[in-house]
Amino acid sequence: MNRFALLLAIALASPATSQTGPLDAAGFEAYTQGRTLSFGSQGAEPYGMERYLSGRRVIWTFLDGQCDNGVWYEQDDSICFTYDFDPTPQCWQFFVQDDGLLAIFMNDPGTTVLYEVQDNAGDLICGGLGA
Repeated sequence: MNRFALLLAIALASPATSQTGPLDAAGFEAYTQGRTLSFGSQGAEPYGMERYLSGRRVIWTFLDGQCDNGVWYEQDDSICFTYDFDPTPQCWQFFVQDDGLLAIFMNDPGTTVLYEVQDNAGDLICGGLGA
């Protein structure tokens, strides 16, 4: 599916966004700083959870008890992440919707769209310990 068709499909299937373009670094940082967000795909149960720390650092878990440290940065119109387990940049475009973030995977557009499921209070559980 080409990029235009994907964005059109998302726009038609999703609630109206509060902005027209993807979040830049300042907007993403303002939205995420200090929060722990769960993400799901197509209304499914949470796919993973990420805690957003100062200095553009993150902690990601696939909800399996293992947590991985990473960092994020802006590149072009995307927010890219690298993690200790995989230094290959994983780039996403984030859009603010009425019910949370919409994230489109830009490394292979059309393959993965994630939605913010909830803002989680508290720490991540990593190997039985909070992160």
